[in-house]
Amino acid sequence: MQQAARNSLPMNLTRRGMVLVTLGVLWIGHSHGQSLSLPGETHLHNMRQLSFGGENAEAYFSFDGQQLIFQSTRGDRQCDAIFRMARDGSQVRQVSSGQGVTTCSFIAPDNKAIIYASTHLGGAACPPKPDHSQGYVWPLYKDYDIFKADPDGSHPVRLTDTPGYDAEGVYSPQGDRIVFTSVRTGDLELFLMDPDGGHVEQLTAMPGYDGGAFFSRDGQWLVWRASRPTGTALADYRRLLDQGLVRPGNLELYIMNLQDRKPVQLTANGAANFGPYWHPDGKHIIFASNMHNPKGRNFDLFMIDIDTRIVERVTEYEDFDGFPMFSHDGKTLVFASNRNGKVRGETNIFMADWQ
Repeated sequence: MQQAARNSLPMNLTRRGMVLVTLGVLWIGHSHGQSLSLPGETHLHNMRQLSFGGENAEAYFSFDGQQLIFQSTRGDRQCDAIFRMARDGSQVRQVSSGQGVTTCSFIAPDNKAIIYASTHLGGAACPPKPDHSQGYVWPLYKDYDIFKADPDGSHPVRLTDTPGYDAEGVYSPQGDRIVFTSVRTGDLELFLMDPDGGHVEQLTAMPGYDGGAFFSRDGQWLVWRASRPTGTALADYRRLLDQGLVRPGNLELYIMNLQDRKPVQLTANGAANFGPYWHPDGKHIIFASNMHNPKGRNFDLFMIDIDTRIVERVTEYEDFDGFPMFSHDGKTLVFASNRNGKVRGETNIFMADWQ
């Protein structure tokens, strides 16, 4: 699979412009001097595109910033598998089995393991996509469990073993804990566990979806997305949850200090806010939101100051920008975007120097 992925890259790249391969490092040149960044994206310098074609998302740095792990539906695949690549987009290789669907991968801080969620124990085929007759909903496949594997994907070990959805796992920067989302209590809540799956602790207990959590650089705080439906919205949430679905139209951001474990709401804009990630300074959080278009699909990246709650817009692309992550030194941002796509829905991984 690694060789197939490598062989497919140059063919994709030649449809986009000039391709130069020098000393094994892939460099992408864009015709007519086209810039990938847009006017107003003043924080983003030297933007480069790392993937080409398909649906690529949730790319997350290794602790040293030299590797990325991400999920991708590409080639003839019908659902996501997990891949790794070098920070320049080279050395692409698949690290999940290719069975079932996978999501939410992450690299251990010591680079000796990876984690991801997979449905492969429930069957080798991709599970059916959700019926959108009930509106835009996300599937919560009951066969999702979290697995730990060697850096190359070998020797996968199951970390969660409860009925229903277990996914969205992330290591702390110290490598001593994993935060994840589970439906094991009958609701979608956040939990902590040891890297071997032991000592599970529940962190949230309010009705609604709690998920997509990330640790601060010092490992003392979490940020995550949550819904807090009431009335008819709560009834709708529970009805969909019984069907293994969740409606992500209204998600606000929360933070929590892991000593007092009291959730603090950061946003209250009624939009779909997701993909939050801490800046290494511990004072700012970057996230994706459709706050300028709450009923639409135009998502941009924004930065919020956790003390003043002042929000600054980071990206200006008129479709999807999401899943941002800073390198641990704060000098580089990686994110997913529809920009520069050749077909509708194409999503690729981009990296920029942060100013």
